[in-house]
Amino acid sequence: MTFNRIQFQKGLSIPAFLSRYGSEAQCVEALMQARWPNGFVCPQCGHTHASRFERGHQQLWQCTRCRVQTSLTAGTPMADTKLSLQVWWLAIYLVSQAKNGIAALELARQLGVCYRTAWRIKHKVMAAMADHEQSRRLEGEVQIDDAYLGGERAGGPGEPQWRNKVPFIAAVSLQHGRPQYLRLDVVSSFRRSVVHTWAQQALAPGTHVVSDGLTAFTGVGWAGLTHDAIVTGGGRKGAQQPRLRWINTILGNLKTALSGTHHAVNFAKYGARYLHAHAYRFNRRFDLAAMVPRLASAFASAGRRTERQLRTPS
Repeated sequence: MTFNRIQFQKGLSIPAFLSRYGSEAQCVEALMQARWPNGFVCPQCGHTHASRFERGHQQLWQCTRCRVQTSLTAGTPMADTKLSLQVWWLAIYLVSQAKNGIAALELARQLGVCYRTAWRIKHKVMAAMADHEQSRRLEGEVQIDDAYLGGERAGGPGEPQWRNKVPFIAAVSLQHGRPQYLRLDVVSSFRRSVVHTWAQQALAPGTHVVSDGLTAFTGVGWAGLTHDAIVTGGGRKGAQQPRLRWINTILGNLKTALSGTHHAVNFAKYGARYLHAHAYRFNRRFDLAAMVPRLASAFASAGRRTERQLRTPS
């Protein structure tokens, strides 16, 4: 068996995680570094000096210029939380280190919270992951393919033939013939105009695209990119096409991960969030140990998210 250095690399072990984030004081310092890496910055006026004091069990900073008071969690996804920062940091660890993600029910068991709280925490973390992945543009040689999330046959007459079925485009850039970065983007349909718009946002100028013979993929040419369309004929033979090997492998792994970890997911509403979280982990697979502090930094700057925002289709 060929040695896969990614599979056997060291991640952030539980003892290592606890040594860094095992106390509330350590989590406070980690959040301060993530939110204010160069020292305090007033969210109101941008001033860099403040007095620090405690009110009850909460630490507050008061700007010496405008006198506005703020806390470490104000203006972040953790705003108004009643949970300790240790719980939030553990959630970031569990969501980021699990290769296939983690179900909200399992997260609830691990954190010692109710299911609804675990669901909110998980989706806030995944939303922060999505924010970073949406800005990534692939370049070089890129393999793309069309795929669907979910899909349940309708239960009665008069209903759509399929429910909870979400179309998306998968794209992976290659470096020295091996996968480098991944994008997974929900689209409204597989039309040329839709693929054209997607290519303008997801692919850098000069990218060379390789796809199967789906007519809609000619839309990448409208975006000024070179394109090789390979008529595969579908089925197992199409999946084994050498020039589309990596994208087919990635899609197979994605579907296995989602079906094996998550059950009864509303893909029509939250599918994009699950796809972006999977891409986030894939794109940082070479340095698992650094994923927690990086995600914590992204999470601290993600902005406050309300229940309504989390429930809004992504």
